Amino acid sequence: MTIGVTGLVLAGGQGRRMGSIDKGLEELRDAPMVRHVLDRLAPQVDDILINANRNLERYRAFGYPVIEDAVGGFAGPLAGLHAGLGVATAPRVATVPCDSPFLPDDLVHRLGVALDAAQADLAVARTFDQPHPVFCLVERSVHAHLDAFLRGGGRKIDAWYATLRVIEVPFDDVADAFRNINTRDELDEANRQRG
Repeated sequence: MTIGVTGLVLAGGQGRRMGSIDKGLEELRDAPMVRHVLDRLAPQVDDILINANRNLERYRAFGYPVIEDAVGGFAGPLAGLHAGLGVATAPRVATVPCDSPFLPDDLVHRLGVALDAAQADLAVARTFDQPHPVFCLVERSVHAHLDAFLRGGGRKIDAWYATLRVIEVPFDDVADAFRNINTRDELDEANRQRG
């Protein structure tokens, strides 16, 4: 049985390493970076939400609902996940960041197989010894647990994951797919390589 999945694109950060610009809206190969992420994620999920805290109208122009953090102060990816879990209608939510335009075409499927096999709360992608905590598939039922964690002042994604049943899923065969673009130099390099 296939369990429904809502895709959640995390675009709510401040982009500090790129001069506080909105990374998802930066151009990569003549399209905003988030467009590439959406195109790769959409075939893998039932519906999509975009978590953003600025440029809301520009994100809405991509044709998906845009949700803001319910927790103030740019509280990080957990705040985005919290917002998504609060409005998602599917039983599971798959998160990806807006600055990883090369994400795997089978990300959600592979995370789902591992989540089912382990009967875990959350499956997270890993390449070699490096977990990628913002590439995850999580049961929507953990929303209340995350809400309590955030209300208690928690902000670190690793600290929250440590309170759950988590399975790390190896993606060593496509490690480059998790390359994210954090700096202007990395964006320029990606444009040269993929242009």
